[in-house]
Formats: sequence, structure tokens, C-alpha cells
Amino acid sequence: MAAITASMVSELRQSTGAGMMDCKAALTETGGDIEAAVDWLRKKGLAKAAKKAGRVAAEGLVGIAASGNRGVAVEVNSETDFVARNDQFQALVREIAGVALGGATELEALKAAAYPGGGSVEAAIANAVATVGENMTLRRVGALAVETGIVASYLHNAVADGLGKIAVLVALESTGNAEALAAIGRQVAMHVAATNPQGLDAHSIPADVVERERAVLAEKARASGKPENVIEKIVESGLKTFFKEVALLDQPFVHDPGKSVAQAVKEAEKAAGAPITLKAFIRFALGEGIEKETSDFAAEVAAAAGKA
Repeated sequence: MAAITASMVSELRQSTGAGMMDCKAALTETGGDIEAAVDWLRKKGLAKAAKKAGRVAAEGLVGIAASGNRGVAVEVNSETDFVARNDQFQALVREIAGVALGGATELEALKAAAYPGGGSVEAAIANAVATVGENMTLRRVGALAVETGIVASYLHNAVADGLGKIAVLVALESTGNAEALAAIGRQVAMHVAATNPQGLDAHSIPADVVERERAVLAEKARASGKPENVIEKIVESGLKTFFKEVALLDQPFVHDPGKSVAQAVKEAEKAAGAPITLKAFIRFALGEGIEKETSDFAAEVAAAAGKA
């Protein structure tokens, strides 16, 4: 029997869209014959994923799993919201989040990680595609951890335990009371879900975002006839306002707009009995950044009528 090489497995994956372990099994069963392996996968229903891989998957679910000082968030997309309400799909997303919490916190590592019940995460997704008949993709994974403290979580528009449309994780470093940390952590996570900050503080805002805002402020000041020697002062003042809008620690706290998030966390130290440092956050909103296909139904009908 011909030796099964990595390049053979890769070639079969590219032509069928099936999972790595399924491709290896197919090649083993067919003695390394690529064409026969394709047929083997088709008979098993595992090659269907390839035909659906080009379809836009912008629905689905985000899932979270947290335990003490660690937490993860994943996004698994499907083509329709109908599939996202399917028990099988929900179980898939929940299991993937659990695998990520177990240590597979990089996307490719998570895809290759062992899935409960056998095979890899990638193979489990391919099997679900073949069963359900829709394209599905594991789009991203994020993880937070602190040495001492907690990772709090919040799900907006939750559809089931650990599953929803917006997932937020917040890492708080502290030796304080766990219950008090969980309370302020959840409040901050809800705040993040509502305001979608672009960074933890002013220094965390991407440089290109700051420069773009700086250019806009300068142009507005210049257009209003302000002299060049005062434009820089106007820009710096405007940037301070901008950071209060987009930097988490500077934002007005949604639960008490009279104080900033940083002030709210500082005040929570009394209940916690120790200093608290808000180290990081993750916010996954389902489908953000994915270009959804749009169709003109009237135009489609007219086109069909013209062909009739």
C-alpha cells in the first residue's frame, strides 16, 4: 500500500473541504488513490462541506466559557439564524468553547485540537456541515487570563447557556473578595457590550485611528478659520474628548454616568478589600466585519421573467 503523505492529505482537503483526519482515513481506506478517496468521502457525506464553503456565513453564535482566572470566547458562523437555533449547532459551539478553555486558544490550534467524542474540532465542523447542509466556519477565538483575580463574562441576547450574539470577557487582577470582583466584573462586561470601546485606555487605541481623528479635528478647525498657532491646542482638546468616547477606562460608566469606568473600578476596591486592576477585555459581536450578501428580489424576479 502506498504511504500516506502530508501532501496527499493536503491535496484531498483542498479538493473536498473535508477534515484532516477524515482525509487521512479516506486515503488509508483507498490505498492512497486520491480519486477513490474523494468518492469515499462523498459516500460518507464528508465532502459536502467543499461545495458550501463559498457561501457567506454571517449568522451563528458566539460562545463563552470561563473558570476562575481564565476565560475564552469563540465565534462559529452559519448561513442562517435558523441553524443557530438548532440544538446540534448550539452543542457544537459550546463544546468548541470548552476545548478552547482547555488550552487551545489560537485559531489553528483550536481547529486541530481533539473534539469530545473523537476527531478534531475541524472535523466536527465538517461533519456538522454535511449533516445540516449549511456552510459553517470557526471564525475566531480569544482568551484572557490573570495570575490572581477573575475573568468575568457577559452574554448579550443569550439564546442558551454560554451562547449568544455578543460575548464579553473582562480580566480583573486582584487578591480581593471573589464575589465582589465578580460583581464589578459583570457590570464592566455589560458596559463593554453596550459601548464597544476600541481600547482599554488612550494608549491602547490603534495609532491609525488616533491619527485619523487628529486629521479630522485639524481640518475642522482649519475650515472654521482658526489660526494655525491654535489648531494644535484645539486638536489636543478634541482628542481628550475622543478618548473619553472610545477608551474603556475613560468612558462614562453606563451604570453610573457620573463617574468613569476607572473610577467605578476604584470604588469597588472597598468591597473587594484589595486593589483592582482592569487588565484587558474581549468583545465578540456576531458577524461584525463580515460582508453579507444582499439581493434585490424585484430585480431577480424581473430577470427570471425575462428569461422565461
